[in-house]
Amino acid sequence: MKTAKMTGARIVIETLIEQGITDVFGYPGSQVLDIYDELYKAGDRLHHYLTAHEQGAAHAADGYSRVTGKVGVVIATSGPGATNLVTGIATAMLDSIPMVIITGNVATSLIGRDSFQEINITGITMPITKHNYFVSDVNELADTIREAFQIAKSGRPGPVLVDIPKDVQVAECEFAPVGIMPCFEQHEASDSLIDEAVSMLNNAERPYIYIGGGAAGSDMTDSIIALAEKIDAYIGCTFMGLSVIPTAYERFLGMQGMHGLYASSMANREADVILGVGVRFSDRATGNLSDYAPHAKIIQLDTDLAEINKNVQVDVGIIGNIVSSFMRIMMRCEKRFHPDWTDQINAFKAKGREIRKIAEATMGSGISPKTLFDHINEIKTNDTVISTDVGQHQMWTAQYVRFAEPRRFASSGGLGTMGYGLGASIGAHIGSGSRVVLITGDGSFGMNLNELATAVTYNIPVTIIVMNNGVLGMVHQWQTYFYDKRYSATSLAARKTDFVKVAEGFGLPGKKVSTIDEFRSAFAEGYAHEGPFLIDAVIDSDELVLPMMPPGGAGDDIITLRSDNY
Repeated sequence: MKTAKMTGARIVIETLIEQGITDVFGYPGSQVLDIYDELYKAGDRLHHYLTAHEQGAAHAADGYSRVTGKVGVVIATSGPGATNLVTGIATAMLDSIPMVIITGNVATSLIGRDSFQEINITGITMPITKHNYFVSDVNELADTIREAFQIAKSGRPGPVLVDIPKDVQVAECEFAPVGIMPCFEQHEASDSLIDEAVSMLNNAERPYIYIGGGAAGSDMTDSIIALAEKIDAYIGCTFMGLSVIPTAYERFLGMQGMHGLYASSMANREADVILGVGVRFSDRATGNLSDYAPHAKIIQLDTDLAEINKNVQVDVGIIGNIVSSFMRIMMRCEKRFHPDWTDQINAFKAKGREIRKIAEATMGSGISPKTLFDHINEIKTNDTVISTDVGQHQMWTAQYVRFAEPRRFASSGGLGTMGYGLGASIGAHIGSGSRVVLITGDGSFGMNLNELATAVTYNIPVTIIVMNNGVLGMVHQWQTYFYDKRYSATSLAARKTDFVKVAEGFGLPGKKVSTIDEFRSAFAEGYAHEGPFLIDAVIDSDELVLPMMPPGGAGDDIITLRSDNY
């Protein structure tokens, strides 16, 4: 194999290209100047996107990965550049998003001397990465980056950080490309466990397939539908499992849990066998664990041993390649029919529609969440990517947006990162080439609106909808129900921010709307606009996300109506 002598900085760039990377996000600084110099020279082979802040770059790499399935890459300098990545790294870690983070550091001779912008970023990020490296020898640099990619995308995906001191970047050694590194070989589940799961499903009368982020990251849409048809099962999902199954599919009941749809939550509660695929049974999805799925035997498929029995005691825990395990189960299951289960599901659906109709009838005047999302669904195309920040608007998105294709949703689930959405929208468009609609709130949007500069710079076709209710909506809702309306620090009424003027200052058009007719007109204009477009949509501060299962509650505790004293 042909080798060439290169600096460490060039080895970084050549190794990224070798691993199939075409796009990276980042922000330069003194300790990565050599890497950025090589980026400049390789600009025809590797595209760099400069964000307004390192956190935005990390979220962009995350959004890029969610819609493409590829490893996202972000580059930052030492000190504050590296620490500004921390929230984005943690966001990716909790949602199992594959990322490789390249940071620079001071020269090895200066490590531990409190040098300018020196920081122990490997120590800081150890709890929020799958693995991280401090590279002290240029001869180990290429193989370290290659291993970082393997770890990031193998098994349960996640972020891996590689910290490279300045002297390692300028040192030289021989480099030879080796091609894209394969994922590490995964353990295959034993036949006995597969057979045990198959036996449970073959004897089930009320089977329920429960999918999460592991299914979303494994491109399992067709196989999940095939199994549901074969065993006459219904499908529900976690928040992270949204967009895996088309919303219109008759067997798909939607998201379950705290703000899930009634039919999916009740189907989960009444099922006699639950097949969990890439789910961690988190508290927001299960409610009171002592009353979770009281009638069901539970089968859990996961790549991570730590997830089995972590939150819910399961009857069969299957560790290994999720897709392989699922296909082996599907091939061995018998064709089944469960007319009584179908009747029960149809009754849940009917009651769910009734609950939603009553809840929507009590929505405030002006722009209601339902009418806003109805219009978005009418206009957006199937390949449109929907991204969100975190709060009420996020849960309304989960309840109302209709998805037709997988990997069309980017939102922070496990960490619940306000300020995630705009950076993720930028990365999602760059990765997919598709138009993006960002649903955000006035609280979340204010956290990282500086990335409007990035959206304008690269003319990202993102329609930004700020659901502006003048409060931190989800916290406000909790204060209403559980804190006797003591609205401590959740009112944003004192702020005088004019988001339309802010947008115009960054160089993109915007409109403020307060009626649904105004929103329809503005959204049609914004969706057709070639670049970014902002809509400041005024909604009632007392709008609620319903249904709602109280923290620690169970199926019988679901709040379905606005209370009289709200």
